[in-house]
Amino acid sequence: MYTIKEASARSGVGAPLIRAWERRYGVIRPVRTPSGYRLYDDGTIRVLVAMQSLVASGWTASEAARAIGSGEVRLDDVVPVARPTLASGRPSPGPDHRQQLIARFVRAAEANSAPDTESVLDEMLASGSFESIVDDLLLPAAAALGDAWAEGRLSVAGEHAASGAMGRRLAAAFQAAGAPRKVSVVVGLPPGSRHELGALAFAAALRRRGIGVLYLGSDVTVDGWVDALARTRAKAAVVGVITDDDRESAADVVAALLAHDVPLVAVGGAASATPLSAKSGGAVQIPDRVVEAAASIAEAVGRRGR
Repeated sequence: MYTIKEASARSGVGAPLIRAWERRYGVIRPVRTPSGYRLYDDGTIRVLVAMQSLVASGWTASEAARAIGSGEVRLDDVVPVARPTLASGRPSPGPDHRQQLIARFVRAAEANSAPDTESVLDEMLASGSFESIVDDLLLPAAAALGDAWAEGRLSVAGEHAASGAMGRRLAAAFQAAGAPRKVSVVVGLPPGSRHELGALAFAAALRRRGIGVLYLGSDVTVDGWVDALARTRAKAAVVGVITDDDRESAADVVAALLAHDVPLVAVGGAASATPLSAKSGGAVQIPDRVVEAAASIAEAVGRRGR
């Protein structure tokens, strides 16, 4: 019998995903010790390997669980999928597998299938560290939702539901990094801007570097920004500029913060690549990739603290 950690190592399936498959589909039934710990046998390991292989080949998790449970798919007939590993030994999705995960995520959103949407997100998060997947898996998946909506394949309700599910996981990652004793950086979006997944991912990545972050969220007024910086005495503010419609309001936020002598004002996001209006001169442009952007702000804050 194996603990969940040992079962994860033997099957290549992350512990969060093992729990999700058990909870949602009942395809895995571990034995419980008197103290409540899960124990897994060799048969369960085979089920986990089969589930992973079917899902990687394009099946939804619910379809794979049903086929395995009904005997439609025999475990001996499933060919295990070889997956590269990170230095830590945890499975790391290659480019093809990442595209499969993103495609499955969008299909689940199009079908308004909350269980499958949640399952794919769990698999994404179980496939590597936050830093190893945020730029190449999570945020591309969010962008794919927008593309599906623009092409008419995804309803507004489906897009909101799937984005909300991802937002809850990013918020959990942000919270899990620990509440700061002292706020060094304030992060958020300007008035009228509501596409916050990238900003929230950046805030989580920055907090995971040990930087005290106050995340304001979406649609923050200029006065709200100024008040937050005044109260926290933070060393830096990072304003997300996601769409072209955000550019003017972001420029207003930047100008107000610079006028109040905030030590470092930075902008990031898809629409921040070109300069904002002249009134926002003095703002720093951070890299496009979340991990690199977090590293640059962490370094800048560290320098200003010395």
